[in-house]
Amino acid sequence: MAGDKKRGANEPEPRPIIVKKIIVEGHGGHHGGAWKVAYADFVTAMMAFFLLMWLLGATTEKQRKALADYFTPTLVELKMASAGSTGLMGGDSIMGKENYPTTGGQGNLSITIPRDASGTKDQGGKAMRAADRQKFESIKKKLEAQMMRKGLEKLRKHVRFTETREGLRIDLIDEADFAMFAMGTDRLVPQARALIGEVATALQTMPNLLIVRGHTDGLPYAAGRTMNNWLLSSSRAESTRKALADSGIGNARFARIEGVADREPFIKGDSYDPRNRRMSIILGWTRGGDGAEDADMDAETKAAIKERDDPVRVATEQAKKLDMGGTALPSGAALINPSAAGTSSKPGQH
Repeated sequence: MAGDKKRGANEPEPRPIIVKKIIVEGHGGHHGGAWKVAYADFVTAMMAFFLLMWLLGATTEKQRKALADYFTPTLVELKMASAGSTGLMGGDSIMGKENYPTTGGQGNLSITIPRDASGTKDQGGKAMRAADRQKFESIKKKLEAQMMRKGLEKLRKHVRFTETREGLRIDLIDEADFAMFAMGTDRLVPQARALIGEVATALQTMPNLLIVRGHTDGLPYAAGRTMNNWLLSSSRAESTRKALADSGIGNARFARIEGVADREPFIKGDSYDPRNRRMSIILGWTRGGDGAEDADMDAETKAAIKERDDPVRVATEQAKKLDMGGTALPSGAALINPSAAGTSSKPGQH
């Protein structure tokens, strides 16, 4: 061709120009970017989880219930079928009946405030319990002040206050150097009668029902006697009730008078400890002193109480106590002089 440059005799042939097209493909396997998407999803989920944990710790139960109701479609569905939405024009009516959960199908179009998860009734019970606890503390302080003024400060260590499912339990406890009753009888000693009078004065500030419960230690009576721990604890409970009544507590205030012998020891590891001999005066809760609290007991507690009060079991155990061969000794004790067993008496004080 005319345009071609003439090549010399010794000049080599020109090399062809090769254009190589390289297509860069995405990195595969662990060199790719798919793991980044999965990791981002994981971090987002963890952030949402920790945010949820923070909300649960930073909000009250009432606020959490409100949030749950806000996102619950049930409220929307109920609202769609209430307040005139099913009427002729399909719109809300001021006079239409509501069907919202918190109104019970009554009233007109008002702002619906979600009820607390624990329920209105339970919230009222909690408020009453809190009020009772404040009154219990006031009674405790008043009784302690009265004992100091009346010269009964030495008996302060014999008075114990315990909050139970029944109410405020005031235990008047015997010890080795003090007994509320004369030995083996239901006669109150003067100091104990004065102490019960101060307890009655303190209890008059609160109209709740009372339970009086007598306790003894585990020492049995000798065979052949008509008295036993069941009768003794019951008669002492009645003597305590009478002392309270003489000090101004009306008869209508007493819910139960009972004796439980040695079945509920104060010192659980030693049924013969003198501190097991005591009187329990229980000031009931505002709505629990009459036994309504039993509905809140779990099945295990109810079964234990039923077994404890089973008349067949009680009668069987009482028969075994009365048939001890006249020894009046705890089980496992050995007699040195068996011939004198018939004349033995009740050891210790009840």
